[in-house]
Amino acid sequence: MKENAEKFRALDPAELDKQLREGAEQMFRLRFQLSLGQTDGVKKLRTLRKQRARILTVLQQKGVAPSAAAAVPLPLVTKTKRVAASKAAAKKAAPKAAVKKPAAPKKAAAKSKKGA
Repeated sequence: MKENAEKFRALDPAELDKQLREGAEQMFRLRFQLSLGQTDGVKKLRTLRKQRARILTVLQQKGVAPSAAAAVPLPLVTKTKRVAASKAAAKKAAPKAAVKKPAAPKKAAAKSKKGA
């Protein structure tokens, strides 16, 4: 483990940023492949996450902030747009039927007429 951290400590911050960006891109591709079921690269993904953590730790120890592009990993493609579009289409296709409320009972009014 120390060997990996020492290897990163020997590099300058610009090179560490470059490796951080490359690692984030590789992680994005691996996650995308995993979501499609094309690969079983869980071990490689785990290694990349650990490598990213080591690089960020070394940058923090050096007192250098990582570049904005390198600090945030690329997001995995989500299905939120597709889900929202399908919900909107479902609302247009089948509007909800209006539910009628039952009328209030008129027993009290009938009793007061009998008593009068």
